[in-house]
Amino acid sequence: MTNAFAHLDSTRRVVKRAQYEAFEFECLNGGIRVRNCSHAEPAEHEYHVTVDDGIPVACECPADAKYPSACKHRVAVAIRTPLLDAAATQAVADGGTVVSDSDAGETDECDCADLGDGFPCWECYRTGKRTLPE
Repeated sequence: MTNAFAHLDSTRRVVKRAQYEAFEFECLNGGIRVRNCSHAEPAEHEYHVTVDDGIPVACECPADAKYPSACKHRVAVAIRTPLLDAAATQAVADGGTVVSDSDAGETDECDCADLGDGFPCWECYRTGKRTLPE
C-alpha cells in the first residue's frame, strides 16, 4: 500500500486545514472533485484534484499553482486513504467483480505511523487491526 501523504510536501498549517475543513469529495475519471463546504458558497470553492498512481499530483486551485508545496485539497485527498482506494477502483459493468489496486499484493506493512492524530491506515481499519479514534 502506498502512503500518498508521504509523497507530498506540505506545511503544518495546510495539513491542519485539510483535516478540519468541511470537504465533500466526488470520484471522477482521473481524479477527485473536492468541494469546501466551510465557505458560504461551496460551489465557488470546488476544485479537481488529479490523482496519478494513487498520489494527488495536482489541483486546479489558485494555491496549488502559486505555492511550491501541496495545497489543502491535495492533502485532504491524500490523508483519506479510503477515498484514494475508491478513486482507483474499477467496477465491472456486466455484474462482475470490483477490482482495486489495493487488493493486489497485500502486505503486513503499515502506514499508520505516518498519519498522526491516532488515525489508522485504511488496511488496518479495514481488517480490524485498529479502530478510529474517538
